[in-house]
Amino acid sequence: MSNVSDYLKWRGDLDFSQAPFNDVDNLILAQIAYVDFTDIVPAPGSIETITIAEAADTFFDTHDEKEIKKCKSFIGKAPYLLREAAATKRFGSLILTNYVDYVDGGKEEQFAAFHVRIDNRLTYIAFRGTDDTLVGWKEDFNMSFLSPVPSQKDAVRYIDTTVQRSEGKLILGGHSKGGNLAVYASVFARPSVKKRIITVYNNDGPGFDSDFVKHPDYLAILPRIKSIVPYGSVVGMLLNHDGDYEVVKSSQSGLMQHDSMSWQVIGPDFETEQELSPKSKRLNAALSAWIDGLTREQRAEFVDTLFSLVTASGAKNLSEISTARFKNINAVLKSFRELDKSERAMILKIFALLTGEIGKAYKSN
Repeated sequence: MSNVSDYLKWRGDLDFSQAPFNDVDNLILAQIAYVDFTDIVPAPGSIETITIAEAADTFFDTHDEKEIKKCKSFIGKAPYLLREAAATKRFGSLILTNYVDYVDGGKEEQFAAFHVRIDNRLTYIAFRGTDDTLVGWKEDFNMSFLSPVPSQKDAVRYIDTTVQRSEGKLILGGHSKGGNLAVYASVFARPSVKKRIITVYNNDGPGFDSDFVKHPDYLAILPRIKSIVPYGSVVGMLLNHDGDYEVVKSSQSGLMQHDSMSWQVIGPDFETEQELSPKSKRLNAALSAWIDGLTREQRAEFVDTLFSLVTASGAKNLSEISTARFKNINAVLKSFRELDKSERAMILKIFALLTGEIGKAYKSN
């Protein structure tokens, strides 16, 4: 079974004039968006540039293996994919610019993006998906009751302000929430920007509320959106989508298929499946019924209370929670016991509704 690393070994010796940009190239750049390029890639407004090869060298000069391996989730693989891509003729000389990266606990926002200049006629704008921060995960959950969330608004502002100094066509893309941001930005970009967009990649990113997918601007851009999901997709099926999606094979199972490094590649394409797995269909039906069965107010109260429990441990990111698992679970349970009676009842009721919907979905199939 081959993945994007194998693709780099096979196709890495050909530049983009020899082999056009394809779906797998998109996924590589979307995955590299998880790398922390702070003080490496120039910010918007800077006249400086840096190649992927130079950025990789600088990153590994300033980050040791111990630091990189602190992140236990799949996004911890991104620096190593960066290094592999940087060593190829295909990616090493690509220019990176317009890097932004911030996490704002007050606004409950996590946002990062940058430009990749493929050549003078084409730029890929990469939006980072949800990182390791609890703030980022909270913003994801907020999408169930709030539209737009802060990062969606900033995605629009970002492309409208950063593409003015570039020329040619644009491709927008990202993995997970990054794919959602790419779609949102393309829908509400100013007309002069929107007409330059040729493709929008949503790589297993969540959908939107029901009003969004009926919006005329969304329907107008829909033919340019390419949604790619793994066989067992869960994240990429959340909330509302429209249009077709390509289903790809994965070497992982269950939720771990969200790790795009597990997606299977054959030549310049993904190895595809005809449809989602039966388990994915059942779980997604249950999640949809669960979300639809709650009012926006109930969703907001549930999400706020749930994350107040998680942050009671003092952890700022998921890695910290998993590192001291026993201590953090005890802190969460202590906080749960300290909730007032109505809050405890609400949490238990909503979890009971979820398990009930999952049970019904499996019985009906």
